[in-house]
Amino acid sequence: MTTMALTASLLDLVAIALFILGLHFLNAPPTARFGNRLAAVGMFIAIVIALVQTMGLGWWAIAIGIILGGAIGVIAAVRVKMTAMPQMVALYNGAGGGAAATIGVVEYYVALQDATALDPIVSVSLVLSMIIGSISLAGSIIAFLKLQEVMTGRPITYPGQQVVNALILVVIVALGAWFIASAGSLPPGAFLGLLAAALVLGVLFVLPIGGADMPVVISLLNSFTGLAVAITGFELDNVLLIICGALVGASGTILTVDMSKAMNRPLTNVLFGAFGAAGGTETAAAGGGPQNVRSVNADDVAIMLAYANKVMFVPGYGMAVAQAQHSVKALADQLENRGVHVFYAIHPVAGRMPGHMNVLLAEANVPYEELLDLDAANAEFPTTDVALVIGANDVTNPAARSVKSSPIYGMPILDVDKAGNVIVLKRSMRSGFAGIDNPLYEMPNTAMLFGDAKASVDALTAAVKAL
Repeated sequence: MTTMALTASLLDLVAIALFILGLHFLNAPPTARFGNRLAAVGMFIAIVIALVQTMGLGWWAIAIGIILGGAIGVIAAVRVKMTAMPQMVALYNGAGGGAAATIGVVEYYVALQDATALDPIVSVSLVLSMIIGSISLAGSIIAFLKLQEVMTGRPITYPGQQVVNALILVVIVALGAWFIASAGSLPPGAFLGLLAAALVLGVLFVLPIGGADMPVVISLLNSFTGLAVAITGFELDNVLLIICGALVGASGTILTVDMSKAMNRPLTNVLFGAFGAAGGTETAAAGGGPQNVRSVNADDVAIMLAYANKVMFVPGYGMAVAQAQHSVKALADQLENRGVHVFYAIHPVAGRMPGHMNVLLAEANVPYEELLDLDAANAEFPTTDVALVIGANDVTNPAARSVKSSPIYGMPILDVDKAGNVIVLKRSMRSGFAGIDNPLYEMPNTAMLFGDAKASVDALTAAVKAL
């Protein structure tokens, strides 16, 4: 082994160690930023290694790609709103899967041009990385369009959908087996057909999944991308890609399983159950949706908050849309100055991606110890004087506990209805992202404060301050 090859291998180990340490430090909010920085350093080292190992071949093309991709990434990261972060994550997943698929396509045409038979391991890894990467790319684009509301977030279903998906899968398996058996000598037309079938399956895979399940889908597509990247490592004989892809695939899979458990639904039900397909017609109670609700003004709520002993903020996507996290922190500061104990109840699937609420509140410098997970928050609600629900619909819906006809029946929820008083901040009585009604709004201890979440919280802060 040459000195350069040995140095590259050692630096590979350094990069891998930094990635693993980065993931480890992401386990806790106080160390998450440090973990991201470690992983970023590891990625920088990996890019430098890749540049050195090209030995000058295509150096300018790689440099141009890094500059363009880096510029797009920096601009997008700086300009993206926190409400659009799930969409960005979906696109990043898709980009990784697309890159893995592109490498497979390039390797195929290089082998075809050179008229060389591929090694069996390379043949298998090439076709798998292309198929999985294509599915991840197409599925991530559909997830982005649903989250961005360019297309409906409701499940899109049609008669015979599973049969169509099964037939496409059979075509993919048959063409993939042909590719492997021919050592990569598949005719270009058949190869392009395999690529197209994988892309179509990716689209059809995500179409019947409702917007409320997007956090699980994003995690699953992330694991797909990691798997595709790991398999690409076998194509290129690159240990760094194999290990890093495996890390992403494993972490994405673990998160997917945990998210499914948090919703108390099997992963198969998330993927094939068309959750929310009724388009919002499924009511949580027999009354056809909330009809008798009590509306209050900011001054009334301010008095309740100011003289409470314990207040629980329950953030949801409505807080993200209104960019109200800083206003919430300001209100919490006013209450704590009056001796009120303030906590935040965080549901694992609140928002549009895992950890969405945690990220928003961390941005507003909310102390980590005030963030309570589902079980800890539910233990506090019976002794909570006021639960302030800010745009959280489905994760506070008590129908999940008692209405067997509800599509969220059995899903663990935040037991806000057990608090002494519940104040719900909403723009209107429209249903949440799952498209179902919430009987919480008609309960005798619940009142509605209508309006933009940020404006309402600011009004509460001013009213508390004036008392």
